[in-house]
Amino acid sequence: MKYDVIIIGAGAAGLFCASQAGQRGLRALVLDHANRVGKKILMSGGGRCNFTNLHISFDDFQSSNPHFFKSALSQYTQWDFIALVEQYEIPYHEKELGQLFCDRKSSDIVQMLVNEVQKVAGEIRTKCNIETISPLEDGYALETSLGDFSCDHLVIASGGLSVPTMGATGFGYDIAQQFGHEIVPVSPGLVPFIWDDRRLGNKTLAGVSFDALVSCGNASYRGGVLFTHRGLSGPAILKISSHWHYGETILINFLPELDITEALVSARQSSPRKQVKSWLHKYLSKPLTQWLLEQAPAKIQQCNFADLSQSDMQTLSELLGEWTWVPADTEGYRTAEVTQGGVDVTHISSKTMESQLAPRLYFIGEVLDVTGQLGGFNFQWAWSSAYVAAEAMSEAT
Repeated sequence: MKYDVIIIGAGAAGLFCASQAGQRGLRALVLDHANRVGKKILMSGGGRCNFTNLHISFDDFQSSNPHFFKSALSQYTQWDFIALVEQYEIPYHEKELGQLFCDRKSSDIVQMLVNEVQKVAGEIRTKCNIETISPLEDGYALETSLGDFSCDHLVIASGGLSVPTMGATGFGYDIAQQFGHEIVPVSPGLVPFIWDDRRLGNKTLAGVSFDALVSCGNASYRGGVLFTHRGLSGPAILKISSHWHYGETILINFLPELDITEALVSARQSSPRKQVKSWLHKYLSKPLTQWLLEQAPAKIQQCNFADLSQSDMQTLSELLGEWTWVPADTEGYRTAEVTQGGVDVTHISSKTMESQLAPRLYFIGEVLDVTGQLGGFNFQWAWSSAYVAAEAMSEAT
């Protein structure tokens, strides 16, 4: 059966691209090997889908070409998608730092996308395995488990490797390589860290959270940090993971609201008989205070401020403000929110998402070497890249 557009992948980018293509008069078919659409959307944002961010900035995206994503993000903005959400009267709220979440469930966004596809007579077929893709003179032929199809334009929106239990595969990378594209090495992104053996941690701390400034190299993020049974997670950790490479050191400032050296000097002057432990309880939970002080010399753990030497004060300041840690690893794709790396954008048009090596072939969303920060940025990339691909296909038809 012949279609104007076939889109492989029924996630955020694929569904949105189908709806946009249909609005421009193109007959679209979405194919996916999973048993239902939008699986990652449904689980995102704790089940409430952080669908975009009020403060989209180019600085919140990474790519081997730091200019590639600018055109798409400018052509279709967060305000455009917010307008669609409001058109469907989906209630939402700003959680923090411009992050927008559904008030109810992520399924509100999935249903909106499906409705948008159905409204323009687009088709969605799940449980479909793609067996071969072959170029034609004016498009592509697909052999699948549901039969043979052909199209004028083919869109790869199959995502990356994150959360394999949701059906993630490297299919999109295979297709890209089939048509001559390179793959920027991939790795888990926005992912928790695992303890190294030396600091396996106190199991009773699992579930304890705190505010911190977390740094790696030249990147720093302030936000929540959460102890898990295996290591550290939380927004600040997930964000910094996108800048971390195996073997590198993470620095954590446990008291980012203070000038720690100045605060310690002030405490020694105003409360010389107070124990360090008691002073820390004003800022940190008792379990966290205990865990931190266990890493200090025994004298610091028990003594009063008056008994601290200048060297002790320096040691304590470094412990609280520059705690260093080399993670054993990340938790991997199992819990990663995104995949870093992907289809090299060198031979992809930044204005249309069309391959420059295979005419009428498009790549959108996570499959490309574009990664947004935590906070709705990756969803916005899905919407924006899908939009410009649909626009380009309609102009080329």
